[in-house]
Amino acid sequence: MTDVFLYTTPLDEQARPLIEALTFEYQSRYGNYWGEPGSAEMSRYPAELFAPPHGNFVLLLRDGVAIAGGAFKRYDERTAEFKRVWTDVGLRRQGLARKVLVELEAQAARQGYSRIYLTTGFRQPEAAGLYLSTGYTALFDVDKDPEIYGSLPFEKDISHLTSEVERPAAGDASAAGDRLVALSAVRAARQAAPEQGQAGRKAG
Repeated sequence: MTDVFLYTTPLDEQARPLIEALTFEYQSRYGNYWGEPGSAEMSRYPAELFAPPHGNFVLLLRDGVAIAGGAFKRYDERTAEFKRVWTDVGLRRQGLARKVLVELEAQAARQGYSRIYLTTGFRQPEAAGLYLSTGYTALFDVDKDPEIYGSLPFEKDISHLTSEVERPAAGDASAAGDRLVALSAVRAARQAAPEQGQAGRKAG
C-alpha cells in the first residue's frame, strides 16, 4: 500500500471520485439551502484557476486510486485560498485530510504565498474542527450558532514555511499547467465530435 501525491487538474479522470463525492456531499448536506444545487459549487470556478503559477490541484493516490485531495487558487497577492479539500468517506479519521492540508500549505509556500484563507459550510462541523486543530484562526465568533454566518471563514499565516521549502524547478511548476492544457484539449475534442457527426448527418 503506497500513498503518493499527484499534482494535476480537476479535469483529470483520476479526480472524478473527488468531484463526484464533493458534489454529493454538498447536495446531501445543503440541498437547495443556498438557492442552487450542490453541483453549482463544483462548477463555480474554471479549472484554470487551480493551475500554476497562481494555483494548484493535488490528489493523494493509494495504489493509483484517489483517496483524498485538495486545491488552491489565488485570493490576493500573498494569500492562497484552499478549496476542494476531500477525503474518501470510507477512509476518514486516518489523518488523510490533515496530510493533504500540510502538503497544500507547503506547495502554496513554494508558489510564493504566505497566508492561507479558506471557508467551510456551517453544516460541516468536522471540517471546522479540522481547521481549528491544525492552526487555523476562525474569522467568526465560534461561540455563536454557525448558521447565522452560513459560510465560516478561516485563515493561517504560513510565512514561516517560505524559508523552509524549496521552490520547484520551472519544469516542475509548469507540469500541472501542461497537463491542464492537454486535458482541456481532449475534452474540447470529445465535445466537438458529436457536433461534427450531427453536421455530417445533416449534410448527407
